[in-house]
Amino acid sequence: MKIFLLFTIIVSLSSNELKIKANSFESDQRKGISVFQGNVNILKENDEINASTITVYTNKENQPTKYIAEGEVSFHITTQDGSQYNGHSQQVIYIPLSKEYMFYKDVHIKQLGEKNEIIGDEVVIKTVEGKAKAKSNTKKPVIMIFDIKEENKAVEK
Repeated sequence: MKIFLLFTIIVSLSSNELKIKANSFESDQRKGISVFQGNVNILKENDEINASTITVYTNKENQPTKYIAEGEVSFHITTQDGSQYNGHSQQVIYIPLSKEYMFYKDVHIKQLGEKNEIIGDEVVIKTVEGKAKAKSNTKKPVIMIFDIKEENKAVEK
């Protein structure tokens, strides 16, 4: 029978809570590294990441400074302006201080409620600044799909 662990870290006094569920957990507090493995699910506010392994790096105050999710990663993120995205990739790196997400290998991101999509090998989303960039490391191009709404204007005679 699998042991299912629930690990909760309080990340600030403003009641922001980070919840991580996994089949196993290992930590080295002196190095500031915690590794969660097996059906890992991480929730913080409106953001969610699912992966085979998630490594959390913390500073001396035990505050998370970086998350690395690996292995068939799926995610749901919300930007500062309220835009929501679902997607998947092979690796996600999240930097909480700048609220920056870096997605690697077979990245596919779709904006909810819109037709906007990004497909590529590397995608960076800066959720506070509202910026994104993408590139391809293979012969496949980056693909951007946009929903363009055109206005029908009557021609005046």
